[in-house]
Amino acid sequence: MTFAMLPRRKTRILALRYVGAIVLTLIFLFPVYWLFMISFKTPDEIYHVPPLWVPGQIQFSNYYVLFKDGDVVAIANSLIVAGVSSVVAIILGTLCAYSLARFGTGGENLAMWIISQRMIPPIAVVFPIFLIYVYFGMVDGFFGLILLYTAFNLPYVIWMMRGYIIDVPLELEESALVDGLNRWQVIWKVVFPMVRPGLMATSVFTFVFAWNDFLFALVLTRTEVITFPVQLTHYFGGQSNFWAKIAAMSVLGTLPIFVAVSVMQRYLVRGISLGAVKG
Repeated sequence: MTFAMLPRRKTRILALRYVGAIVLTLIFLFPVYWLFMISFKTPDEIYHVPPLWVPGQIQFSNYYVLFKDGDVVAIANSLIVAGVSSVVAIILGTLCAYSLARFGTGGENLAMWIISQRMIPPIAVVFPIFLIYVYFGMVDGFFGLILLYTAFNLPYVIWMMRGYIIDVPLELEESALVDGLNRWQVIWKVVFPMVRPGLMATSVFTFVFAWNDFLFALVLTRTEVITFPVQLTHYFGGQSNFWAKIAAMSVLGTLPIFVAVSVMQRYLVRGISLGAVKG
């Protein structure tokens, strides 16, 4: 093989990689495209054979029905539950993570024990939690779901933020303390700005975890605080499925996640790699 053939071979390999990346992207994006198209189709177009790749006419009746019947309230409920629980989990989890990272609270094994609690299968604890909630009258209420999601997201937040805080040079905090700042001011003015990308990335994943939960929301809600994943199950019947409603509701339900990821996009990559091993 001559040296002249090397650049040509590298070009071919690079071209194949691009082609493979494009093909994989199209494969993964096709379900999203198909769901979006179904939400604008009539029932006849949905069941048309062969499938119609584009609806004959864009119509918003499927979305109008959701607003008319009040089904979109489920999305608002999910926003409240996921949003509030994420904020509370981030605040409490970051403070706990700082204590673990800087003061060694609980020894070396406490952090591992905390993250192990996140590994418990929800199905293993949902029934005892349901009995406790019934006893205290917390079923079908915002407070109960927010408290539960906060508790389940705390181990993840503590584990992630502990890794980010450890990467912050201790000398910066010591210098701030020497300059007259107290511990709370050090956390707010020194630590938070340094771990902001990791904090944002953790917030996004925490919000997604709470938003996508189905099991706890199904067992612990009835009529007042139905969340988005539970509402979707109402459109599946024993004899027929309301595919138009399913598609329209799914599109509306993905919008908050899309907006959250879009707003936090510049923090996600940096935040995910912030605690990575550096060589």
